[in-house]
Amino acid sequence: MNLKYVVATISLLATGMMTSGSPAQAFSFSTNFSFTNPKEDIKLNSVTLSGSRTISNFALVQSANIISNDTWRGGNTGAASSDRGDNASGIQQEAATNSSIAASLGNLNLNNIIDGEDTGSFRINLSFGQAVSSLFFWERGMNSDLTIQALDQAGNLIGNLFRIDRNTWQNAKFGIDTTEISGAQQMGSRGISVGDLGLTGPIFGIQVSADASHNGPDFKVMGSAEAVPEPTTMAGLALAGAGLAAARRRRSKQTA
Repeated sequence: MNLKYVVATISLLATGMMTSGSPAQAFSFSTNFSFTNPKEDIKLNSVTLSGSRTISNFALVQSANIISNDTWRGGNTGAASSDRGDNASGIQQEAATNSSIAASLGNLNLNNIIDGEDTGSFRINLSFGQAVSSLFFWERGMNSDLTIQALDQAGNLIGNLFRIDRNTWQNAKFGIDTTEISGAQQMGSRGISVGDLGLTGPIFGIQVSADASHNGPDFKVMGSAEAVPEPTTMAGLALAGAGLAAARRRRSKQTA
């Protein structure tokens, strides 16, 4: 087989896989952080994907718009609120506002989260400071669901709903102890691609929502401005690379 033909074929296959609108899979990642105490600040340094690729360029939540949020009436009532580690910097506010939600999510402190009450319902639009190609979520307790849908640059809902199931959180290897709980709870993580949301290009925001069936998600979210290859893409590129290497070996034998 002609080597130029092989290279061209591999290039077309790679491009097709990266722009395909076929269903994707949520992905796993490792969280790299600076940690001293579950009650204190926990700074996110980077995340590592399968294949040892590291991402440290994060797009943070810049603004929030509360579409609906059950009213806080004291104690464990309401739905979404701003929470932080007992001794961490950041905001703690039960009666959440747009600014408190943005303040909790718009930083690299993994001990600043949105706390969801078990039976509460909320729907909140989150806008990032730049277009993102993938999303990184963390959830305290690893025992709740969270539903997501993408927003375009004008704030319109696009794509499909994607619900992170509580059974799919991966152990993030650290715990946090915030003002609304009495002891440290394990954090889980999950990566979501634009393909999971039924899209092929970058997005500018997301709508996060939950009701009583979600069991009160306590979460942190950030975006990535860097493209994250889908699992199928990474596997396909590996096979393509192997094919190219084999073609080169055959050509080398023919010319020896």
